[in-house]
Amino acid sequence: MTHSPSGIHAPPSPVPPPPRRRSSRGKRWAVVVACVVVLGLIAWPVMVHYEIPPFTDKGAPVSYGKIEQPEQGSTKGKGNGKGGGASAAPVDSKVLMPTGPAADFKNARTLDDGTHVSLVTLEGKKSGFKGKVWVWAPKEYTDDPKYAKSGFPVMIALPGGPGYGTNYWWAGFNFQENMAKWYKEGKVKPFLLAMPVLNPGPDDKGIYWDGSDIPGQPKMGTWLTEDVPDLMRANFRTLKSRDGWAFMGSSTGGFAGLKAVLKHPDKFKAVIANGPDVVPDSPLWNGHEKEKAENNPEVLAKRLIDTKGPDVYLSFQVGTRESNKHTLPDVRKFIETYGKGPVHTNLKVIEGGRHDGATYAPNLGDGPLQWISEQIEGPTPSS
Repeated sequence: MTHSPSGIHAPPSPVPPPPRRRSSRGKRWAVVVACVVVLGLIAWPVMVHYEIPPFTDKGAPVSYGKIEQPEQGSTKGKGNGKGGGASAAPVDSKVLMPTGPAADFKNARTLDDGTHVSLVTLEGKKSGFKGKVWVWAPKEYTDDPKYAKSGFPVMIALPGGPGYGTNYWWAGFNFQENMAKWYKEGKVKPFLLAMPVLNPGPDDKGIYWDGSDIPGQPKMGTWLTEDVPDLMRANFRTLKSRDGWAFMGSSTGGFAGLKAVLKHPDKFKAVIANGPDVVPDSPLWNGHEKEKAENNPEVLAKRLIDTKGPDVYLSFQVGTRESNKHTLPDVRKFIETYGKGPVHTNLKVIEGGRHDGATYAPNLGDGPLQWISEQIEGPTPSS
């Protein structure tokens, strides 16, 4: 016992707080931290889904490779080895190195494999039309060293419906994911995808443009067959010949792709036409019968047969429950009448299939894409 100097007993020393109190406070903090973590885990996918920074890379610049033109008379170029890549191909090669200028691509969607669907607003120099184009390059293009000097085939994928303001192939139906999967399964070529808008405005009043140069209207045929391919040649390693170029589309987009290949067989070799019309039917053709005939797949196919080529490959997908009951009979009649000589045809009938991308998209890998991949030239790996 302690004594004070006066001899009076001093009070006992204060007793320290019991350890359990500190433990309780620690538990409370642990609960708070755990709640924050749980809330964060809940909020993270929500913020990603709604693309709330910094949980998204949407809008970030996307580069498919440094683009530098070779010096005059030189057969070599320079690059950063990523996408546009490595050294240029020899001048007599089948490969066309990116011609530039580089487009201002912005990321629209990042896939699980790290590839990007990117978006650019293209001012068409030949058509005069300004519109959106989404593009995608498979991982083999961006990351595989054995393809660093290879040219890749291009598929121009067109939507159905209004086809204005967006293109459902870039975000809908897991199309890019399926393309990557089908390539790994050995079914398809590793296509570069270009996904432009189809119409220059909404078709809510029954007005659409058939993907054509209709007199007095925006030149959508030139946009699809000249400006969009020029964009791809400017930014990607492509193939010089038509053997590396194809179309794919649904409904009006299927018609536009079908017509583009038949009208320009020197530029494009194949098409997948999903539930298409086989004749032009835009009301904007009224009063322009001569020009309408020049954009009629039946007229163009007959001309190609008469001139004996070059060979084109037309693959059709049609559902048995199309909204237009004439679609399947019309396609079958077209194949029966014009599927001869240089016009090679293939038809996949989808039992119970409707007139929509949800019907066509999952069936592309088993038949249509396989068939045209056999006709299209693909990248050649370096030894």
